Amino acid sequence: MDGRPVRLLSGALHYFRVHEGHWDHRLAMLRAMGLNCVETYVPWNLHEPRPGVFRELAVLGRFLDAVGRAGLLAIVRPGPYICAEWENGGLPHWVTGPLGRRVRTRDPEYLRAVDGWLAAVLPQVVPRQCDRGGPVIMVQVENEYGSYGSDAGYLAHLAGRLRALGVTVPLFTSDGPEDHMLTGGSVPGLTATVNFGSGAREAFATLRRHRPDGPLMCMEFWCGWFSHWHTGPGGEDAEVMEATEAGQAGETAEAGAVAKAGEAGEVGEVGEGGVRDAADAAAALAEILECGASVNIYMAHGGTSFGGWAGANRAGALQDGALLPTVTSYDYDAPVDERGRPTAKFWRFREVLAPYAEGPVPAPPAPQPVLAAAAEVRLTGWASMDAVLDGLGGPEVWSGAPPTFEELDVDRGVVRYRLSVPGPRAPYELRVRGVRDRAVTFVDGAPGPVLDTEEAVLGPVAGPAEVELWVESLGRVNYGPRLGEAKGITGGVLHERQYLHGVRARGLRLDAVEDATAVARLVFEEPRPGARGLHRGTVVVPAGGVGDAVLELPGWTRGFVWVGGFPLGRYWSAGPQRSLYVPGPCLREGANEVLVLELEGAAPGTSGPGRPSANRPGTDGSGTNGPGTDGSGTNGPGTDGPSVEAPRLVP
Repeated sequence: MDGRPVRLLSGALHYFRVHEGHWDHRLAMLRAMGLNCVETYVPWNLHEPRPGVFRELAVLGRFLDAVGRAGLLAIVRPGPYICAEWENGGLPHWVTGPLGRRVRTRDPEYLRAVDGWLAAVLPQVVPRQCDRGGPVIMVQVENEYGSYGSDAGYLAHLAGRLRALGVTVPLFTSDGPEDHMLTGGSVPGLTATVNFGSGAREAFATLRRHRPDGPLMCMEFWCGWFSHWHTGPGGEDAEVMEATEAGQAGETAEAGAVAKAGEAGEVGEVGEGGVRDAADAAAALAEILECGASVNIYMAHGGTSFGGWAGANRAGALQDGALLPTVTSYDYDAPVDERGRPTAKFWRFREVLAPYAEGPVPAPPAPQPVLAAAAEVRLTGWASMDAVLDGLGGPEVWSGAPPTFEELDVDRGVVRYRLSVPGPRAPYELRVRGVRDRAVTFVDGAPGPVLDTEEAVLGPVAGPAEVELWVESLGRVNYGPRLGEAKGITGGVLHERQYLHGVRARGLRLDAVEDATAVARLVFEEPRPGARGLHRGTVVVPAGGVGDAVLELPGWTRGFVWVGGFPLGRYWSAGPQRSLYVPGPCLREGANEVLVLELEGAAPGTSGPGRPSANRPGTDGSGTNGPGTDGSGTNGPGTDGPSVEAPRLVP
């Protein structure tokens, strides 16, 4: 840079996982750790929710301007695929739905969509390159492509498009330090980097076999890990359960690490919830720097997957097993935690990085304000799921077979499927094939079990009968061979061996709840805390009391929350995450509107799910829950836990 070598001491911080009001603080925290650069992905599906409809692209430019003001350089990774534990790996549902396995190849239809994306996003990057006075020093071609495919023509096309659209800074690729990954993902003439969590000398030796010359860089130094919702039959992590059954439980306590860390031999270093010992991580970072390499700490600050954008993995060594949906928090056990606070890892990394910094490392900035006192949400109204769907949903589609989310243009949200069982006929078992991912069921208006496996059995149903299945996506797979798989009912509904045809399907996108005008038109009834449906309320923050907080929902089951119009993300009583982070800039003094979309229904008098799974103990064999249901998705009084309570903000 300017004729002199530069060692990049970079940290990952995704602008879309941090409230814009916190950017300056988080960037200052990275500088205070001893970094001189920040790396960010750019999620295509966030910015192009429908073909040719772009939203908030300028936010990337504003972030890069903030990076420049902070005195940092920037690495930009614009996709089209990003992984990032993000919904569909950043690929739009309207691309993967019709194209399937043709994505991430030279397929002409896919490349047309990709070219449109790059043409739209790069004007935010090109003028901000370092050779034009901006902070951008490198731009990535695709992402970890060697873990997925081997289409060299596709990678060459992307590199050519980036150059044609004005990228003049170095282009690079990043892959695991394995021969097949580097041969599949590297591009001749471009810098190749590697991703790993430890074993720097071995990783760089592998890279040198493929690239005898050129810079060494670990583009993703995994200093922590992410967590999955506990979806096993007993409430455990589903992948830990699967590893136990295969006799592999001793390899890792958080088997979610296998999905990606396994690509570089990183099994065994990540603990429960992605926690990694600070001293161990600092030693691994020191080894990278001792090799004379540049580094990008992934994550330096993880933030939050706001708005239901968290992705999912598949269990197993080849990522083709049970679904493992990722939690809303992307804390990642990073040096700077989800709320922007320095951790023990921050101080250990600062000690390692300081000798390599140009000049003294600045002190951390002042902490961000914290909510002055706890405040309860006063619930003022409730609208049933049917009412919400009538007011905010898309058009109802009549189809021979169940249409997928993609066919209904639903990226994140739920789809209601209605179908009829002809009669008279015997009470044969009703089977649902290809459930992705979780279905709340009703038979003739009475609640049935929750279906939470791909091949699910609702139970015996006599005809004639009317069946409803409310299917929720828990996040599209972001890594591995099942990237881009469809959501919804993907295989049909059978009564005995007969497919039930003539399906009515209607989708509800999450972003529809962000339309304040449409929400205002809904007819709200008296509050029914914990019931399925949309809950409206207010929380009052006193003068001088605004600051970061967390939202607790005692006794609620699963759904999404908006505060002041800002989408916090998914909550789920399954754990391990028990509350949602609320950035201070979302709040204001006085009354703040709160919306809670409860999708399953909590049982009054309990703090757990409102009804049993079809695949777990608790059903009575009839496909319903027996006496006590009230038709709203709650099961009547409970006795095994605390009551459903109003949501509350706590500091």
